[in-house]
Amino acid sequence: MNLNYHFAKLPVLATGLFLLLALVPKDEPKVWTSASQPLQELAQVRKLIKAPIFKNKEYSITTYGAKGDGTTNNTEAFKKAIEACNAGGGGRVLVPAGKFLTGPIYLKSNVNLHLDAQATIVFSQNPKDYPLVLVRWEGMDCMNYSPQIYAYNESNIAITGSGTIDGNADNEHWWPWKGRAQYGWKTGTPNQTNARDSLHVLMHNKVEPRKRVFGAGSYLRPYMIQPYNCKNLLISGVKLVESPMWFISPVMCENVTVEKVRISSHGPNTDGCDPDACKNVLIKDCYFDTGDDCIAIKSGRDEDGRDNKRPAENHIIEGCEMKDGHGGVVLGSEIAGGARNIYALNCKMDSPDLDIILRIKTSSSRGGIIENIFLRDIKVGTYKTAAVHCNMFYEKPGSFMPTIRNIWVENLDVTDGGEYGVFVNAYKESPVTNLKLVNCTIRSVEKPVQTDYTKNLVLQNVLANGQLVKQSTAAKSSN
Repeated sequence: MNLNYHFAKLPVLATGLFLLLALVPKDEPKVWTSASQPLQELAQVRKLIKAPIFKNKEYSITTYGAKGDGTTNNTEAFKKAIEACNAGGGGRVLVPAGKFLTGPIYLKSNVNLHLDAQATIVFSQNPKDYPLVLVRWEGMDCMNYSPQIYAYNESNIAITGSGTIDGNADNEHWWPWKGRAQYGWKTGTPNQTNARDSLHVLMHNKVEPRKRVFGAGSYLRPYMIQPYNCKNLLISGVKLVESPMWFISPVMCENVTVEKVRISSHGPNTDGCDPDACKNVLIKDCYFDTGDDCIAIKSGRDEDGRDNKRPAENHIIEGCEMKDGHGGVVLGSEIAGGARNIYALNCKMDSPDLDIILRIKTSSSRGGIIENIFLRDIKVGTYKTAAVHCNMFYEKPGSFMPTIRNIWVENLDVTDGGEYGVFVNAYKESPVTNLKLVNCTIRSVEKPVQTDYTKNLVLQNVLANGQLVKQSTAAKSSN
């Protein structure tokens, strides 16, 4: 075949990105040589992500018996309204002004759960109200308490509006199950430790997920929002507070938009948005003030991640603001399925309790390939630990060597740095490869660069404490 002839007939829109993808074998790792390449790729990914559209018909939950008095249990009213909307071909299920107490909500296809500005959904604190469903809990699949909002194998679903969703967790409900005194746990009372350990064993033994049954007596906290194996999702405008555990964690979903959402909680493991093994995801103009990672991109833990063979793929994060949290933009640690094509732009981060700006955490019990990570125009006030942090020794080791490669960070501006600028802790057999920082400024940092094993680490016009970080210094630190 004459490749020159065929490519000559392509339209002008066939950019360098298309040529690169067409000509480079799929098993050959990508290496960006300029920011224009990931920016072109990002533009192509953006075209794949489209918010669902709903029928112009409204179903108010009050029509089905709901009362916004803060005490009536409205589980059945939500269920009836959603089922009627679904049966009628879809539309908007309206939560009007009021405080609506409920058990878990199951979203069906073509349903947009819409909250009025003065509406609050408050979830029950009684575990008995939560049926067992198939979930992913810390990257492991099992039968456990339903997420507060759940969907399974559904399509075209949304949560919109400017109202509030209150997970109703505190130091007396849900959070003590973590097993830490700072969250209300008292010595001698139950916690999640035994069940969590048991779930690890069941996963390692590859027991079928529906036979990994937890729930009552196990103390594994439910998430707030977890669509599982769904397509075409939108979460827009709502305020989310006090989740029992992770706030938003779609699992193996495709075409996901999370926009203009405000998340606030300092409870244990209250991650903001954790897409798990999802494809084509947009997280835009959101605010995170969390007790754990703000955004953590995942693809399953150990056997469950590797066996599903579903990487995290094609994620765009833009215009977000991060306050407290273990990490701003995080990959892992449940990342055994790998991650690729992750883009973060125009974000702001600022808190003395924000540990890390870009955090990649994995281990040889995970394995997997993390590649093609692009950050640009990130403005930071202060952070605690590191601006860029790659760790292959997070949790226990195993026999599946992880790979981290092709990371580009450009126009990172930090007013008050923490302990490290760049930190890498990798295996000698698997160095972090093609990590590049371009036009970055980090002020008041204790140690600009600390790495052990890297390959092709490039620092181009990187200023630390007013001094240009020499490439020779970075290379020396990688020996």
